[in-house]
Amino acid sequence: MTGFLTLEGKRALITSGTRGAGAATVALFRELGAHVLTAARSRPDTLPEGMFVAADLTTPEGCATLAAAVHERLGGVDAVVHMLGGSSAPAGGFAALGDAEWVRELDLNLMAAVRLDRELVPTMVEQGRGVVIHVTSIQRELPLPEATTAYAAAKAALSTYSKSLSKEVSPKGVRVMRVSPGWIETEASVRLAERLARDAGVDYEGGKRMIMDALGGIPIGRPSTPEEVANLIAFLASDRAATITGAEYVIDGGTVPTA
Repeated sequence: MTGFLTLEGKRALITSGTRGAGAATVALFRELGAHVLTAARSRPDTLPEGMFVAADLTTPEGCATLAAAVHERLGGVDAVVHMLGGSSAPAGGFAALGDAEWVRELDLNLMAAVRLDRELVPTMVEQGRGVVIHVTSIQRELPLPEATTAYAAAKAALSTYSKSLSKEVSPKGVRVMRVSPGWIETEASVRLAERLARDAGVDYEGGKRMIMDALGGIPIGRPSTPEEVANLIAFLASDRAATITGAEYVIDGGTVPTA
């Protein structure tokens, strides 16, 4: 059917699928017919218990718990979307980051994906098909040194790891790609814009403008929505993208300047 995008019957794991772009991706995959499992530290009321696993994916034990649930509940997996990421590091530049902060950022933004892939990708290789999508960040190219040095470095490592994995498993039928968002207007970013607006005595749009200015500007004049990020991920996971692998797709409204 021309123009019809489907994920009908695909078994998908989407990490961090309870809010923001992760929740939008879970909702779209389900709408397109996929059987979805997701995970976070605690289950929201909006998700059925059968499609959720409570797990701390910053730990080896949490990743092992989730991987076991994938095999038990889905009987294998056709698509893994690594949405998990974020930063809790303090401001203050590189000198404010001790070993503990670096370990936390790496466990959250790199090692969760590495550990889950190690558990799940061999099954994809055995079945001769599968898709892995690593969600990175434009901050791997445009870090904000005051607050996101460790996060940006971890996402850069994730991107390099993803490219290497794609070269290894693409000849075996498993496609591996990266999606690199800029600023997404999630619940957390809305709260940040509202706080900045209050502190500066401006309205919400003024708070958004402050964030965009800190990023060096967004040419389209607004952040991406969670649904727009989900649309890109769903296309890449679908059979419509059957010859795409090893590539990175930036979705940032033009934030990253290019030659």
